[in-house]
Formats: sequence, structure tokens, C-alpha cells
Amino acid sequence: MPSPVTIDRLDHIVLTVADIDAACAFYGRVLGMEKIVFGSPARVALGFGQQKINLHPIVNDYDTKAIKPTPGSADFCLITDVPVDDVIKHLIACEVEIIEGPIAKSGAMGPLNSVYFRDPDGNLLEVSNYV
Repeated sequence: MPSPVTIDRLDHIVLTVADIDAACAFYGRVLGMEKIVFGSPARVALGFGQQKINLHPIVNDYDTKAIKPTPGSADFCLITDVPVDDVIKHLIACEVEIIEGPIAKSGAMGPLNSVYFRDPDGNLLEVSNYV
């Protein structure tokens, strides 16, 4: 029986980080994300497009969180209109180590051209263009 629930898109994900300021600096400098402060007590997220990445410090009192929050456990793909070759040039200029790429991969909507690198916590990031 099909589910009566259908999902349209991701709204946000949560990353557990060792240092929120370092994460904000990295994602702002390397990927142009905007630091957003929200809620009470104040919490921090990274905004981009119509999505955001909420940042949780490794030690926190939030009621709803993953069972085993761990910095460096995420692996996710971000889509950009900037050609991957230009992304690679920018990563090199930012002194970000490239793990792999450019390389052909498969995304949710078809073939991708991707580059892989890590954030300060060791999360694996893939930045891609649809081919």
C-alpha cells in the first residue's frame, strides 16, 4: 500500500560540530553560506538557497537530537551552478584539500560532475553540477 505521506524536499539537516565558529567560517569562506542565528536560547545555522544546515555543538542540552551525535559523521552532496572546474580552483585558493574530482557520479536527478573534500570536522562534502 502506498504511503499517504509524500516528501517534496529537504528543509534542513543538522551537523554536530566541534566548533561552531570554525564551521561558520569554513562554510562561509568556501561555500558562500550565510550564518543565521535563531531561537531562544540562540542557535546557529548556515543558510543557502531555500535550505539550511543547523549546527549543534558536540555538547548540548537540546531535547531532540541524534542518539549518537558525532562531528565528522556526515557525507552529503550540494548542487551548484558554478562549473566544478571553477569550484576546484576556488578550493585550491582556499587551501582546501581535494579528496577526489572532478569525477562522474550519479545524483537524484541524473549524472553529476563532482568534487569531494572535507570540512573542519571531517564531514565529507560533494559539490556537483548536473551534466
